[in-house]
Amino acid sequence: MPRFVDHEQRKADIVAAVVEAIAEGGFKSFTLRSLAQRMGGSSTLITHYFPNREALLQALLDSAMSEATEQAETLQRIGDPHERLHAVLEWFLPNTPESLQLERVRIVLVGHIESEPMVAGFFKQLEEGMRGLMRKSLQEFVDPKALEDMVDLLRAWTSGVALSAVEHPEIWSPQRQMAALDRFLSSLSLPMRARPRARRARVR
Repeated sequence: MPRFVDHEQRKADIVAAVVEAIAEGGFKSFTLRSLAQRMGGSSTLITHYFPNREALLQALLDSAMSEATEQAETLQRIGDPHERLHAVLEWFLPNTPESLQLERVRIVLVGHIESEPMVAGFFKQLEEGMRGLMRKSLQEFVDPKALEDMVDLLRAWTSGVALSAVEHPEIWSPQRQMAALDRFLSSLSLPMRARPRARRARVR
């Protein structure tokens, strides 16, 4: 009796192996042979689903973008504006083993923006999404004229912490990242922006 194979799960497992390979060994570890060895099979195990390296890379980028879009939609449903802003910035921090691994992959891929058009397109879309999410999370706190400057500040801060955590994970523990986030938000002193009052109709 033939063994049942969950093909969608197999594809997901292969993409997960790509993440592990790049995070551990950089782009040079991203080969069909190394992935097959990592998964305990032959190269046909990979090529049955992804004919070449380009298809694998596209699958990795599509998976990352799909997860980012889904998470962004979840974050925007948080009702309290302060909690929403905190959760958005926390999401950008590599404060779990999985997110730290993905941040390592992201840094590796940055070095291939010039040589891999699909990578360049991915980062352009990702940056627009991140800034858009920050912008929406700040709208209830910041005057529209100052909004882009504040987005720049949040983007630079989260990028700095993320890079520091990759470079020095022994220093930037999840607890330290969260403590730094709390201090950062406290230093911004973001009261709710007063909404303009509706004009009262004139009584004639």
